[in-house]
Amino acid sequence: MKKGMVLIVLAMFFIPPVFSAIVTNTNQSVLFFRFPSRNASTDLDAVCYNPAGLVRLADGFHVAIHNQTIFQDKKVINYFLLLNDREYLGKTRVPVFPNFYAIYKKKALAISFGFGPIAGGGSADYSQGLPSFEVPISALPAMLTAAGLPTTKYLAEINFKGSSIYYGFQMNATYALSNVVSAAFGLRYVQAVNKYEGEIKNIQINPTFPALGWTGQMRSAPQAFSTLYLATGNPNFLYYASATADKGVEAKQVGSGLTPIVGLHIEPTEKLKIGFRYEFNTKLELENQPTRDDVGMFPAGKKERDDIPANFSVGTEYLLSPVFKLSFSYTLFLEKQANWDGKEKLLDGNSYDLALAFEYEVSRALSLSAGYIYTKTGAGQKYQSDLSFDLGSNTFGAGVRIKLSPKLDIDLGGVYVMYNDFTKKGIAAPSPLLPAYDETYKQSTYAFGLGFNFHL
Repeated sequence: MKKGMVLIVLAMFFIPPVFSAIVTNTNQSVLFFRFPSRNASTDLDAVCYNPAGLVRLADGFHVAIHNQTIFQDKKVINYFLLLNDREYLGKTRVPVFPNFYAIYKKKALAISFGFGPIAGGGSADYSQGLPSFEVPISALPAMLTAAGLPTTKYLAEINFKGSSIYYGFQMNATYALSNVVSAAFGLRYVQAVNKYEGEIKNIQINPTFPALGWTGQMRSAPQAFSTLYLATGNPNFLYYASATADKGVEAKQVGSGLTPIVGLHIEPTEKLKIGFRYEFNTKLELENQPTRDDVGMFPAGKKERDDIPANFSVGTEYLLSPVFKLSFSYTLFLEKQANWDGKEKLLDGNSYDLALAFEYEVSRALSLSAGYIYTKTGAGQKYQSDLSFDLGSNTFGAGVRIKLSPKLDIDLGGVYVMYNDFTKKGIAAPSPLLPAYDETYKQSTYAFGLGFNFHL
């Protein structure tokens, strides 16, 4: 039981993804919503998705300012038989998720800059905490009853908030090697900040112990265990008095890293575009900066690895007619080759995305588009937990582009993500006397965005 109670004082951490593989955000423009196959893009967001394609823009300055508003719910359903409630809901709300791109193109050369949240990008609020925090507490009545102190109830106040934002600042140089082939080299600087805030407090139990006049009323667990220690001399009660005392965490982690990026773009005909991109692994060391750390899990100055994995992408766009185009994209995230202080070894494999999109030009002023993304996650039974889970998904997006003038067009788009439920089986209980249990993870996301594109 002691081993299980240690879970009460575990670090309260959770990094909420937005649209992503396990770490990397893939939603880097509103175009991603309305036309989600981006890997052969020659639009302004090619700064991120296909930098080698930027020389296909017209000569001059081009600027894109986009924002996304994202709503995501994460639900954990825990089947441990002693819990008061089974369902735990975490809400992520991202009202501002900005992307900015600027390109200067002259003949065979393009210089570009991009900015956006390359990972993280939101905050998760678990007002009831998570099962990892409550399961050991819920086992207290059974433990006390087995020790000869009949106990039937527990109460606790548990809450947790976590936020994560990894800003990426990217520069690219693109050069046309011929009328068919162009190449790009880029470098992204990543600034990461994670914040954690949570409490486990006011743990109560209702033991019956006639020698002390206890008849089943709810009482403070730390005080009850201290009294039992004084009455019996059993050192286990002194341990539980400490373990059930109020605990809290307020800490942040900061770090930075560099990502080299290379790309190749090929247009063998006027109708066909092919884009390739490889982003190298981003080495990130996050340093703890605690304000409050009652659990001792964020030692000041300690660093941990939280790399952004390398990824490889390839995409095609094909004009089926002058007004109708079709696109396909594939992106592989090399997560097992990243360094997450050993957690990457728990993965079953690497994640990947498959995307399909089409666009129809209704008129010179209006284009309609839609698309689909299939995401296969590399996370399995060993990796998944209520603190950090990643689910395969099916994403549907649609939107429009409105061309107000030759110098300004607007992108509008929305997206809905259907995630596959995952059930982790046979989780060990806090005590060997209690049965193992299962836990199910659910998630839903919808978002919309607005983008302005200027051609100067």
